[in-house]
Amino acid sequence: MSLSISSNAFKDGERIPTKYTCEGLNVSPPLQWTEPPAGTVSFALIVDDPDAPAGTFTHWVLFNIPIGVRRLDESIPRQDRLQIGALHGKTDYGTVGYGGPCPPRGPVHHYRFTIYALDKAIDLKAGASKKQLLDAIKGRILAQAQLTGLYQR
Repeated sequence: MSLSISSNAFKDGERIPTKYTCEGLNVSPPLQWTEPPAGTVSFALIVDDPDAPAGTFTHWVLFNIPIGVRRLDESIPRQDRLQIGALHGKTDYGTVGYGGPCPPRGPVHHYRFTIYALDKAIDLKAGASKKQLLDAIKGRILAQAQLTGLYQR
């Protein structure tokens, strides 16, 4: 069984609407994913931009998303712990919660929305970095899927 992630705001390989960027409302887009493999206990989500001038830039880190959750609505609150129990990690903006695309003027950037199906909940506190999360989920990933959105200024 393979995992997939999608958004009704944009399709894979298409432009992310301005609403979800620093030039718009800068709110998180709606996301949904398919049924995970057996043994999945929680999900983690990382959104990053590998085209950033100083190296990959992290726009969103969210983990311990409960197994029963299959979607995130638009405009997820920027707080340490969500009502569903998931925890936000710290972005490269230095904040928790979603920070939308805001590339310098120039070529198109690719924003990777990666969902991970994990065989356990992750023992990290809110505000953990992407690196801390990736280290913690090493060997725990049952499946992963990616949705790529494009944005350019």
